[in-house]
Amino acid sequence: MKIAIDPHMFRGLPIREAVRTVADIGYEHIELSPRDDFMPFFVHPRADDERVAELRSALRETGVELASVLPLYRWAGPDEAERQAAVRYWKRMIEVTAELGCTQMNSEFNGRPERPSESEAAFWRSLEELLPVFEREGIALNLEAHPDDFCEVNAPAVDLVRAINKPWVNYLYCAPHTFHLSGEDAGADIRSMLHYAGDKLAHVHIADTFNHKASSGLRYILNPPGTPARIHQHLDIGQGEVDWDAFFSTLRERDFDGIATACVFAWEDRAVESSTYMLDRITRELKR
Repeated sequence: MKIAIDPHMFRGLPIREAVRTVADIGYEHIELSPRDDFMPFFVHPRADDERVAELRSALRETGVELASVLPLYRWAGPDEAERQAAVRYWKRMIEVTAELGCTQMNSEFNGRPERPSESEAAFWRSLEELLPVFEREGIALNLEAHPDDFCEVNAPAVDLVRAINKPWVNYLYCAPHTFHLSGEDAGADIRSMLHYAGDKLAHVHIADTFNHKASSGLRYILNPPGTPARIHQHLDIGQGEVDWDAFFSTLRERDFDGIATACVFAWEDRAVESSTYMLDRITRELKR
């Protein structure tokens, strides 16, 4: 199993310094997420040969490895021109990932929840173009259901991943999305959701969140009433309402041996402290 960090809270640092910082905290793996100078959200990658070489050098100097690369593109968007552009961005980022010597990528379904059938059709068109590229480069793919994607609920998301029917395309369960993944259920049976993923569960994102559907009181006040905003947090373990006993015990029961990524985004003013705590807690829970 690999315990990684999403270094989003360190994105303001030069890339070499960001790698050094997470290495000093004690992380041996990074999940490279969007940053403006390398792989921005939703637009073409900025990484050229020099910047790729800089990252490779930083990884080599620190001994840190890339567990995965996480691009976010509108590859399931119902706008065809935008979808085609996203495929081009994906192809470049697959190329960069191969140059970095990394064999794992992960991403979201994307698309629009109010246009699910059109978005799914776009998703499959993109896969037709991209699956051969992943296969040629020897890069595996883990997919997650994200709030505001065309597929936001655990079981349908797992079924969609299974439908791709590739042993190297697997499922990512994102703990801070737990109360969205559970659909209409006011609670969230994490144990059942993880068991449903079964042998396709290859990656978990770890951070806490509040239950926005809880009946014990308002968690949020949103305006205007009825807004479709998908609210959630990425907090330190213990600061929200995720059932961590169920989460970690289920992973231990299943002998989970994939990637476990600490993905706290809430505490940029205490990023080192937060990241240190998350590494210690995840290690104690999953490396018993």
